[in-house]
Amino acid sequence: STWFQGQSMAEVMNAMGYDAAAVGNHEFDFGLDVLQMRAAESEFPFLSANIRYKSDGTTPEDLGIRPYTIVTVNNVQIGIIGLTTTHTPTTTNPVNVAQFDFIDYETALREVVPHVKAAGAEMVVVPGHICRGELERLAEAVSDLGIHLLGGGHCNELFASQIHDIVLLEGGSALASYAFATFEFDTVTDTVVSVEYGVQYNNDGPADPAVEAIVSRWEAEANAELNRVIGFSDQGLLQRSPGMQSLITEAWLWAYPTADVAITNLGGMRADLPPGEITLADIVGVMPFENVLVAVQLTGEQLEVMLGQDSAAVGGVYRANFRWYFKESDQELDPEAVYTVLVNDFMYAGGDDYDLLAVYDPDGYNTAINWRQPVIDWLITQNSSPGNPLDAAIADLMMR
Repeated sequence: STWFQGQSMAEVMNAMGYDAAAVGNHEFDFGLDVLQMRAAESEFPFLSANIRYKSDGTTPEDLGIRPYTIVTVNNVQIGIIGLTTTHTPTTTNPVNVAQFDFIDYETALREVVPHVKAAGAEMVVVPGHICRGELERLAEAVSDLGIHLLGGGHCNELFASQIHDIVLLEGGSALASYAFATFEFDTVTDTVVSVEYGVQYNNDGPADPAVEAIVSRWEAEANAELNRVIGFSDQGLLQRSPGMQSLITEAWLWAYPTADVAITNLGGMRADLPPGEITLADIVGVMPFENVLVAVQLTGEQLEVMLGQDSAAVGGVYRANFRWYFKESDQELDPEAVYTVLVNDFMYAGGDDYDLLAVYDPDGYNTAINWRQPVIDWLITQNSSPGNPLDAAIADLMMR
């Protein structure tokens, strides 16, 4: 999906027969033009009641996003309202969503639910790209609106529960599981008679032939580009482990030797690097976003603020006795000196609460270097193999 900017996923979801999809933060990863294309390709609406243009407070329907839709199921009119995480401005590239407000969930529902009912909805379900804790608080807050179901996402939790008369569901991650609810509805009195809900794992089921064919075709296209072997590791690297952090940040400094320090956000590391042969696809899995490196000029005092972020992986420096030292020279960071620091453009735009970067250096230099490329190049230059695995070289990066 990342490699083809969601085009493959739109085709798969069309074949699966989706009726609607709530917009999440990653729908914005490739920019608004791509989002608009994916919405046009999808045979179901993209929904979000809480995304509004800052300019006039309207829903961005020009991009293919609606606040709600109504579908008919067994002669029952079902109103479906979407919600998008309010954390979107810091969990996608902030530049891509700068023109939007992500308003409070309850505010959006109190505005939209009456419109949905006035349009004929007999039941109301709300899929949202929001986490369990937010869902539970929202269910308490809107228990008077007659909503029958709140669905969650974003945090990849798997659960099914009920608060008041609202069923809460979230389906896990990677389509390896799902949550479900089955309602029995009295069409005479327009009321729910009963509901059953639970969770299910997708284990050992038969493949749907049409979906399998689509997946196989896209997989073949991806494999043609991504299955090139670029390294070998006996042990692999766990997601966000010290070894993975060093591999990424020290490779940046190796490729851009005029920089003093590299900082990247841990949230950008999305998978383990498995043991054995390492392919280009493995690196895309670890670093799936299309970020580029930005070089910023920071004073030592400003750099120390950035190094203090809990969500940061850092290269070029180490900490001892509550002070920062440069690995190459063992010299202590000078609060008055100016240093060149590599970050990714997601961070420079304010993602993951790194908004101070652009404040400290409004003229950060976009290197146009894809953030994966130094890692790929460093791996290739190691000439690793089963007889010469990467593990010692990565350990050396950690010690530098």
